[in-house]
Amino acid sequence: MVRLALSVLWPSFLVAIMAEGVFFSFFDPAALLLVGGHIDLPSVAAYTIGFFFFWTCCVLASLLSLYLMRGDAAPGQPPF
Repeated sequence: MVRLALSVLWPSFLVAIMAEGVFFSFFDPAALLLVGGHIDLPSVAAYTIGFFFFWTCCVLASLLSLYLMRGDAAPGQPPF
């Protein structure tokens, strides 16, 4: 179970780092709008929230890939 969790969390962590770097290279956290109003957060807080958002999206994508890859494997069998 630990191997399965790490095979999902570690790659998604690395991709979230890259996604955050690319996103915040183009967009300044102080210039982002949230439903018509500015975000009144320090830049570090916006970076942190953005990182966890990207990480959550990547974890969900990894879990979906793992679920689809598993297919009709017998219960208790490793997915790969």
